[in-house]
Amino acid sequence: MGDNMEFPFTKMHGLGNDFVVLDLVSHHIELSPEQIRQLGDRHLGIGFDQMLLIEPPSDPGVDFDYRIYNSDGGEVEHCGNGARCFATYVTEKGLTKKNPIRVKTVNRILSLQIETDGQVTVNMGEPVMTPADIPFHTETAAVTYRRSLNVAGQVLDVSFCPLSLGNPHAVICVEDVEKMAVKEIGEALGAHPDFPEGVNVGFMQILDRSTLKLRVFERGAGETLACGTGACAAVVAGCLQGLLDGTVTVKLRGGELRIGWASQGSPVMMTGPTATVYEGILRL
Repeated sequence: MGDNMEFPFTKMHGLGNDFVVLDLVSHHIELSPEQIRQLGDRHLGIGFDQMLLIEPPSDPGVDFDYRIYNSDGGEVEHCGNGARCFATYVTEKGLTKKNPIRVKTVNRILSLQIETDGQVTVNMGEPVMTPADIPFHTETAAVTYRRSLNVAGQVLDVSFCPLSLGNPHAVICVEDVEKMAVKEIGEALGAHPDFPEGVNVGFMQILDRSTLKLRVFERGAGETLACGTGACAAVVAGCLQGLLDGTVTVKLRGGELRIGWASQGSPVMMTGPTATVYEGILRL
């Protein structure tokens, strides 16, 4: 990208999980990790949790390619709240008239359905519990695992359920999410060597068999107001432990998501709202 070039962007959010969306179907741009970090800075740039790139399809069986970058400039595999915003964006911008919309991420294909009330349902695919595929290093096979973490100078034993929804998650069941040291524990578990690619850490408080509260510390972004894949991971983890039924309302700091999971071998379905905040021009 040459000096002083201009490029349109749209700022969106899904329950407060906020994004800058770039249309690389109609335009072309190449951003370095440093440029993404600068744009993601909430004081010196635009500010966002993730940057979403909409690209032409690389596979004849999909409508678009979907790439995601965290505010630290690193590319990640999946973002459920971003996928909902993706569907709203390409529909409102007239890039497609299809419904559902099929998009290809780094490691899976998603189906995005815009509902009659404007909310978006995402078929998130099947959760992955095989440790090597998360990836998570372990010599035993279990639903939950325990690791010792150094948190603020203290050693804590933390029990968690690891799984992947296209990106790695570790879900911790807690009594009160508001009393948890989310940043400190999230950073410590995220840096544990048994998660070679890092991990998103979810803190789940079960209110009843169909309702939970959730806070998520995301790789490369810190705690966000909402995390779609984290909500899906929490419901799967709760179901695997016999604590939740198959349809659950997940209460995040930014709002609520409806998550459905029938059983192992079935995809996780996520439904929630999107919002467009403003449009602008990048000058780099």
